[in-house]
Amino acid sequence: MPSVVDSNLSVRVAAAGLITPVSMAFLGPNDFFVLEKNTGKVQHFVNGIMVGTVLDLNVNFGSERGLLGIALHPGFPGNPGVYLFWTEPTEAEDTAVLAAVPLLGNRVDRFTWDGSTLAFERNIIRLRAYQADAGQPLRGNHNGGVLRFGPDGKLYIVIGDNGRRGWLQNLACGPTAICPGMMVPDDQFGGPLPDDAHLTGVILRLNDDGTTPADNPLTPPSNLSDEVAANIRKIFAYGLRNCFGMAFDPESGMLWEQENGDDTFSELNRVIPGLNSAWVQIMGPADRIAQFKAIETDQTTVDPVTRGMYFGLQQVRWPPTLIADTAQEAISRLVMLPGAQLKPPEFSWKFEVSPGGIGFMHGRALGPQYEGDLFVGGARDLLEGGHLFHLNLTGNRRMIGVDDPRLEDRVADNPNKFSIVESESLLFGRNFGTATDIQTGPNGNLYVVSITKGNVYEIFRDR
Repeated sequence: MPSVVDSNLSVRVAAAGLITPVSMAFLGPNDFFVLEKNTGKVQHFVNGIMVGTVLDLNVNFGSERGLLGIALHPGFPGNPGVYLFWTEPTEAEDTAVLAAVPLLGNRVDRFTWDGSTLAFERNIIRLRAYQADAGQPLRGNHNGGVLRFGPDGKLYIVIGDNGRRGWLQNLACGPTAICPGMMVPDDQFGGPLPDDAHLTGVILRLNDDGTTPADNPLTPPSNLSDEVAANIRKIFAYGLRNCFGMAFDPESGMLWEQENGDDTFSELNRVIPGLNSAWVQIMGPADRIAQFKAIETDQTTVDPVTRGMYFGLQQVRWPPTLIADTAQEAISRLVMLPGAQLKPPEFSWKFEVSPGGIGFMHGRALGPQYEGDLFVGGARDLLEGGHLFHLNLTGNRRMIGVDDPRLEDRVADNPNKFSIVESESLLFGRNFGTATDIQTGPNGNLYVVSITKGNVYEIFRDR
């Protein structure tokens, strides 16, 4: 059973008996939906009891694919729209076969809730889901999948790089023969521009009907195709590797996201409009580029936790030996689209801790000391059985506050992957497994979805 370090708080099971629960949405007090990643089912819970399956989609759940994200329209229930991010298979049943997916198999759709079932209304957008490189195994990871409506009423969608290497991964010409050292074709679908087949590693900002807001931050360069130009206008942020957590600060309204590294430099980012998060050229602060390169090219060290060696960045088309040697060189390589902005992460870990779902505490139900604070789960359960970190934001809500002097540089210098060193003061909970979503419920308590435990947990104050 999970536990928290604050003796005034306890943990109880709010929903059980789930198969790979990944995300949730509250309809009202003690009334919520939970998505099951691998089954494609939306389960409805009332007072802790599963009252029914309100939708069952056929999904491709191979690797990180499946039924992934949910967001209720901000006007819900007056506007009964329910938005889902899911991976469509080419087969007429749930499947984990990595090849059994269309190229644009990741999709966001709007459904309508009538009080008992969810009915398909329309597609919002279709996104890339397939990566195949010659001589390499198929991959189904880096799909992202989190959906959030912002205080501006716009729909925010995050998708990881999906294995892609092009403009949105800060490779101006892709890994092609015209770029020194990048001789492997990007993929069988062309590039490097962000056409419909290559819109990855981004946070998209759309109107609730899927159209593009006129005030989005990026302006496409001239002489691009209509398809590419339209896609650039949809982007709120780019240069992301992969993301399992995205949330809006309830006090400032600003968007935050976590970004997974491979072996090094997991990040927490405040997402400014037009943010270029700098992948693949940089992970973590730019002034740590030498550490980033050294770790990712280390072919001698065996990690004491994972028993694996550091090398590869899960790619053959742009190997880590091509990482820049200086911050200046790395920054000079970035693809800065008109309107793009660059900033360092608010917090990072030197070695990967695999952050997962993130969420903010709304209100004082757990105590005034937690009001407005940020909570971060684990995308793997190798640290403290599935860690839950607690971070407070500074007064201007633009930076992570720290109490440990070792963290004044906003980097936890852990000595290897999944190490708690320099994060001891951040630890809030243990044994939550892989925590993929964190929400404040209508009752003010904190809810954590654990995909590996098959439960939704409720953290509450009991004394």
